[in-house]
Amino acid sequence: MDLYIWRHPKPDEIQGLCFGQSEVSVDRRKLKRLAHQIQRFVRVNQLPNQIWVSPLQRSKQVGEYLVTQGFECYVDDQLLETHFGVWEGKPWSEISKEEIDSWCDNFADFAPTGGESLRHLFQRVAAWIEQQKQREAQATLNTGNKLEEKQTAYDNHKSVLVVGHAGWINTAKLIHQGQSVPMKAIQWPRPVCHGQLTHLKF
Repeated sequence: MDLYIWRHPKPDEIQGLCFGQSEVSVDRRKLKRLAHQIQRFVRVNQLPNQIWVSPLQRSKQVGEYLVTQGFECYVDDQLLETHFGVWEGKPWSEISKEEIDSWCDNFADFAPTGGESLRHLFQRVAAWIEQQKQREAQATLNTGNKLEEKQTAYDNHKSVLVVGHAGWINTAKLIHQGQSVPMKAIQWPRPVCHGQLTHLKF
């Protein structure tokens, strides 16, 4: 399975803000620009007109625009960014140093009140990837006796396209590399750029 993940466009006015699963606005021009980029990539590489998105508007709205261009769009809660609980929507400067230190020292298992730990995010991402692999394996079985041109058409459906979030993408990359959940914050990779494509082969 080829997994193609684009990070959502950069939201407006987020400097210094903790906003894992909080809704933040994105300029519609940026949403359309990324949708056009995905559409061109799909056309050039003869990929399926199917996109997976999270329920958060910065991801979902890209999918909604692609629907107007003939795409199928699937919304899945498992694609959500990390939930930061009571930290959500707060400036990082208002979160106590003690809490940040606890997070950095126990990076895998610490969770703000009402939020989720990195270990939970890993489990969620791994479960979604496994579901996609099983879905593709089942589709392969179902196409076993069809004509060659039908099989060729199916081959393209081994590609799964997603508009995702930075923490989710980093987690998928670490899973792809066979890495375990980072225990220290310093082990966490830098986020990919907004609109950047990440290609992972499972």
